[in-house]
Amino acid sequence: MSSQEASIQTIGAPVTETRADSLDMKRRLRAIFVGSVGNLVEWYDFYAYAAFSLYFAKAFFPDGDEVVQQLNAALLFAAGFLVRPLGGWLFGHLADRYGRRNALTLSVVMMCFGSLIIAVTPTYASIGLAAPVILGLARVLQGLSLGGEYGTSATYLSEVADEKNRGFYSSFQYVTLIGGQLCAILVLLLLQKVFLSTEEIRAWGWRVPFAFGAVLAVVAALMRSNLHETDAFKSSQAAVKKSSSIRMLLNYPRELLLVVGLTMGGTAAFYTYTTYMQKFLRLSVKLTDDQTTMVTAGSLVFAMMLQPIYGAISDRIGRKWLLIGFGVSGTLFTIPLLTTLQATHDAFSAFLLIAAAWMIVSGYTAINAVVKAELFPTSVRATGVGVPYALTVSIFGGTAESIALWFKSIGHESWFYWYLTGCIAVSLLVYLTMRDTKTMSAMDRHE
Repeated sequence: MSSQEASIQTIGAPVTETRADSLDMKRRLRAIFVGSVGNLVEWYDFYAYAAFSLYFAKAFFPDGDEVVQQLNAALLFAAGFLVRPLGGWLFGHLADRYGRRNALTLSVVMMCFGSLIIAVTPTYASIGLAAPVILGLARVLQGLSLGGEYGTSATYLSEVADEKNRGFYSSFQYVTLIGGQLCAILVLLLLQKVFLSTEEIRAWGWRVPFAFGAVLAVVAALMRSNLHETDAFKSSQAAVKKSSSIRMLLNYPRELLLVVGLTMGGTAAFYTYTTYMQKFLRLSVKLTDDQTTMVTAGSLVFAMMLQPIYGAISDRIGRKWLLIGFGVSGTLFTIPLLTTLQATHDAFSAFLLIAAAWMIVSGYTAINAVVKAELFPTSVRATGVGVPYALTVSIFGGTAESIALWFKSIGHESWFYWYLTGCIAVSLLVYLTMRDTKTMSAMDRHE
């Protein structure tokens, strides 16, 4: 080889490697974007129920007491969570056996059907008890879909991200998860301010967001059908013998219990400051409908901004310290924050207090997906993340709103503040004793 040829080869190699790295980065970013957009659509569809229940509860539950109507609507909201463990197992099994892409696509298709059913269901005045029954069935479909979405999308985003930035990239699951609720709130705001009167929203306008969500779900399904499969899944297919997903899952009892423990306080807090907060601002703080919508939307935007920041921090200092920070702060400040919030009647003060709460809760939300994904090997990761998470969310997350409204209905609203603090304190014990999954990760294990 001449000196000139050697020089060309030396120069060409770095250029080729740079181009390969650039193409790999583009592929990762596209996968994260498409996976996140689908996640946003799923959570928009699911949260549209919570955002618009103030308007449609009377159409399905004719009791004259507004708190009771909201409690009934919240119970159906909780019903969607009760089937999430089944969805976590079903879609986790599909993801671990047949691929992440196929499971992600199927879950958003199922969400489409659930939203479409809600959009066209007649009211109680038209078909009597059949109305809330059909509404409940639609929520079951949505719950199954969402039960599979969390574990599969957490697995997919964690696997397509590079090791050094895994916390940052996986935090976009909660960016889009919160973004889904924000989109539901923004649709409500547009209907309130631009297109419809309050009476029109109560009469028929509440159906619009569910029809819109069904259309978005179709678009998301088409986008997901073109996603590339993760390299980790392909490697596990070559390395692992086929077996029952439940039998394989039972080989990791410690990890399963860890998912339950680290989720308990975080999910209770998350659903307190998202789905329940809208009702809390309206029924307890006594803000107007417009103020409630604006404060809720503003706090969700703030929460979305925090997620990638906290995720990036976890890539530098580790996951454990952020979880401990959430556990300690949540245990100490939940009661003072909610007590002060209940006493205020000023919208801006309410926003500041909820923003302070999000600075605490984001220590959990930004990284909980990647922490769970890093606990399990590839062959059982989607099921291992999805099933125990969905079970815990069903018990402590989906019921948070119902428990809070029940305490309010019996005249002891402040008892819920103690309940939430207790949940966070239990999770804190888990955070203090668990390993830091950033430095002791199972992401490269394919058994």
